[in-house]
Amino acid sequence: MKKLVIVLGLLGAALPAAAQQPALRIRLGADARTLDPGTNRDAITDAIQTNLFEGLVAFKDDSSVGPVLAKSVAVSEDGKTYTFVLRDGVKFSNGAPPTTKDVLFAWQRYTDPKTGWRCLSEVDGRGAVKVTGVTAPDDRTVVFTLEKPSALFLATLSRPDCGGTGIFHSSSLNPDGSWREPVTTGPYKLGEWKRGQFIRLLANEHYTAGPGPRDGLTGDKTPLVAQVDYLVIPDEATAKAALLSNGIDINWDIATSDLQEYRSRKDIVIESVPTMSISDLLIQTKDPLLSDIRMRKAILLSLDLKTIADEVTGSQSKASHSPIPRSSAYHKAKQAAPIHRDIPAAKKLLAEAGYRGQVIKLLANKRYPEMFDQAILVQAMAREAGINIDVEVVDWGVQQDRYLAGNYQMMSHSFSARLDPSLSFEMFTGEKATQPRKAWDSKAAADLVTRSMAIADPAQRQAIFDKLEDMYRADIPMITLFSGTRLSASRSNIEGYRSWALGTPRPWGVSIKQ
Repeated sequence: MKKLVIVLGLLGAALPAAAQQPALRIRLGADARTLDPGTNRDAITDAIQTNLFEGLVAFKDDSSVGPVLAKSVAVSEDGKTYTFVLRDGVKFSNGAPPTTKDVLFAWQRYTDPKTGWRCLSEVDGRGAVKVTGVTAPDDRTVVFTLEKPSALFLATLSRPDCGGTGIFHSSSLNPDGSWREPVTTGPYKLGEWKRGQFIRLLANEHYTAGPGPRDGLTGDKTPLVAQVDYLVIPDEATAKAALLSNGIDINWDIATSDLQEYRSRKDIVIESVPTMSISDLLIQTKDPLLSDIRMRKAILLSLDLKTIADEVTGSQSKASHSPIPRSSAYHKAKQAAPIHRDIPAAKKLLAEAGYRGQVIKLLANKRYPEMFDQAILVQAMAREAGINIDVEVVDWGVQQDRYLAGNYQMMSHSFSARLDPSLSFEMFTGEKATQPRKAWDSKAAADLVTRSMAIADPAQRQAIFDKLEDMYRADIPMITLFSGTRLSASRSNIEGYRSWALGTPRPWGVSIKQ
């Protein structure tokens, strides 16, 4: 067997005394749905569960995957067998040491259709992965067998929307098999949950840190406060007032429109971190006018991507024309290559295409201000090249319906985070006849995307993504404007808080200065 990922080292220090620290107070925009991992979930539910659950592997800051409960991962030469060796010294919050029996127990529950695990279709062959067997040769080793090689297997196990495929003790369930409460290995355990008001987490006194510094959801996650209160505050204005008046300590997703006011306060610290989402302009390449590549290229060259990113995000995001977000480990030289505005070249292409000022409808909405703002900027910039764009504002639900149906000429849009470049391309690549929402109807591109999902070697995958990048820039099936940014605000006495590419709050390693 060859080692794909090897992480060895001394275990982190034991949990330090945290009883003297006051509670860390973090705002939630809504309540969590459940603490049953990967079932009835949303982004906030995922954020809470990352405090409690640990899987065999998890995402790092750069969206690569590293071990958590596993101390090593070995992949067979044919790419179909993954052998995980469990890390020593780990305990559940009830003090019991996890073994491979717990891994098998959790996997059996995840893959039981009655559980309602949202990621079942991702591992049973309906998606990119089919797990054909899971065995435990001993109490420290577990072996997963796949039907065929997949570069997405470890990423699938790591996905927060899958509950991180977190391992839990059997006492997490009621006698009838229903979910009771999480008994897990994470840095925190459940204290109290008053629905609609707060979720109180307590430091897990049995937590044992992983090797290395905090890195995404891997590494040292030692809690430095004894209690974390997640307070449900749906209204943004109320949340801002609470932060400014010291009613909460952290608002981990602030509005860009509030940035200037936060920056004027010496008692508030702002952090801006690139995320894995992208903002874009979808182009209907089947449209009689926009099917001409010269029209699509003229639109691209009419845009000043840097100005759009600066104006829409308050200079927090940087322009990027790549579908692979800037924070990805696969965002290299080709992906970073800029697109420069060139009005004369745009006008020349328009003339060659026989464009006579026909109106191009650009759909936008006001539910997400960034989408509306970027549409208005695109309209104004394109006009300078002689392109007549009309911004049509519709309800968000209507825009979504038209996106799914492919019923638009252009659309001001964004894609939420995709944590692997294969998925970054897959989200918009495919046959329009069977999937009207797809923007890039290219068999050659689709074949490369499929190939990228089956290859694990990073260098080989990078070569595929570089080729896809070249093809994307040549075809211009859509226009990527910039990668997303997560803005967080915290009180100045909060030490150690750092946002990251997925944007979810990480209260471990965070302390409160007295």
